[in-house]
Amino acid sequence: MPAFRLASAVAEAFPDTLIAVVTATGLRGGEPWPQTAALLEELEQQLADGTWQPADETDPRIEAWHTAYRSFGTNPRRTRPSVDALGRRLAKRGTLPRINPAVDSYNAVSVRHGLPAGAFDLDHVTGDVVIRHADGTESFTPLGEPGTVENPRSGEVVYTDATAVLTRHWNHRDAHRTRVTEDSARVAFVLETLHADRDGHLLEEAANELQNLLAPHSEQIAVHHLSPAQSQITA
Repeated sequence: MPAFRLASAVAEAFPDTLIAVVTATGLRGGEPWPQTAALLEELEQQLADGTWQPADETDPRIEAWHTAYRSFGTNPRRTRPSVDALGRRLAKRGTLPRINPAVDSYNAVSVRHGLPAGAFDLDHVTGDVVIRHADGTESFTPLGEPGTVENPRSGEVVYTDATAVLTRHWNHRDAHRTRVTEDSARVAFVLETLHADRDGHLLEEAANELQNLLAPHSEQIAVHHLSPAQSQITA
């Protein structure tokens, strides 16, 4: 398993960051995941009934990410944090996308708790994963666009491995190479907050919910926490 590291410059810029890294091995993405299907339907029904709605940019959880994006030069209304974009899509269409059970699980947990979430297929990760500022020389191939190569701007916060950038604008978009498919057997899921003092309990609830969705379809699950105080973990 690779190590996950939070670069010191990112830790200094965002000192209350807390990231839960949930790793699942022996993942069986090709079988039915009834708990995930039920959660998706529950959220959509609650939205239709008017008893719940996803967090929007007026919510402190989303507002914090907008502020962070602006700090490294990204306009969050053009390039939205993942949880913001997902919540807006749900509010507009009334449904969440169905990609595959593992992706559907973290999407549902993300929008329910108002926290960004993502995942990497560890069999396609090279070396360690580092959350750091881009230096402008890195390459990135967006999810669903295998023929496209982008170069993140210097100062943009990115996830990287030894080969290339894995996410742009911290959590706006994932790379094509490490995307999670039904065949992914070793996956690292990440859940993030910039305000651990305020929202750490939400992060723990989200991580626990994700574990419960993954457990019936995995051989082993582990949970680690990455923060300025614990800046490296081995997944």
